[in-house]
Amino acid sequence: MVEAYNFIWSKEIRAQGNSQKGCFFVPFLKGDYMAEAMKTEEKEMPRAVMPGSVLTIEVDSSIESSQEKEEARWHQLLNAQRTRKILTGPLSGIEKLESGWTVAVTYFNGYRIIIPMSEMMINLKGDGRENADTLNRQVRIANNMLGADIDFIIKDLDEASRSVVASRKDAMLRKRQIFYFTDNEEEQPMIYPGRMVEARVIAVAPKAVRLEVFGVECSVRARDMAWEWMPDATEKFQVGDLVLVCVNKVEAPDVENVTVMADAKGATENTNKDNLKKCHRQGKYSGIITDVYKGTYFIRLDLGVNAIAHECNMTNLPGKWDRIGFVVTRINETSEVAEGIITRMIKRHE
Repeated sequence: MVEAYNFIWSKEIRAQGNSQKGCFFVPFLKGDYMAEAMKTEEKEMPRAVMPGSVLTIEVDSSIESSQEKEEARWHQLLNAQRTRKILTGPLSGIEKLESGWTVAVTYFNGYRIIIPMSEMMINLKGDGRENADTLNRQVRIANNMLGADIDFIIKDLDEASRSVVASRKDAMLRKRQIFYFTDNEEEQPMIYPGRMVEARVIAVAPKAVRLEVFGVECSVRARDMAWEWMPDATEKFQVGDLVLVCVNKVEAPDVENVTVMADAKGATENTNKDNLKKCHRQGKYSGIITDVYKGTYFIRLDLGVNAIAHECNMTNLPGKWDRIGFVVTRINETSEVAEGIITRMIKRHE
């Protein structure tokens, strides 16, 4: 290697204003060694300064073209299909295709993904329309689920059209296998009665909230979602919310048939009993009317107690969300409710 170099001793070097002398080696490469060095230098040249690339402010950085980015996103979907990875996207639409298929539409990485309604695995139990067409029942519930996050597994992709078909059912079954079953019968599954879990709110109606609990859909009554009066669940919950619930019951004979019963009350502390001790007969308190039904007023007192009034000593009757004055005539410890009379209007709801 030493023979490859011609070492040239420098003459005395004087910089302007510098009287120090020094010597240095100048390595000079001959023949093949010079060519090899040039190749190495070319390999180490930043991509951004190579001919045909985008020249960036920082020459050692690079910019991906829109085509390169699209290819990267597409290959991510290809890998997800190959590994059967569970992906998540918002339920963005319900459409009827020219082929006659009714599909759910979601998006992932900028690509439109369709899920046939038969692959949505929507729980129809208790929807009150047992005699109606199954597809219509599925579409009706799916419409209420718009905006909810749903899991899916890619089933098929078309390279030419860049179209993607997926299955929510496959993702739900896989999650059930993971969270509700074990390989060893002596082991306890991850979800069991008494377990606190996080659930997705996938649909909301005035009297019920539909949840997805790790691959299983269940419907919870509005009154079981909170300790306070809640006549209309849509005023407290929205599609896309995450809520903490307590699993009360699990039936799982097989992965296709798993049912869950849950409620949000069991996951939060019941403060009604303690707050009820703050109430006294003939005590006067302020509160807000949360509902009116057949002449009965349902009130949430400011001290955190549910109250009921069957009488109102006012000429102009109050309405929902009005702030009123309330006198306690009886404390019902069994129902954890204060009973009494509305005595005055504090502020009408605008």
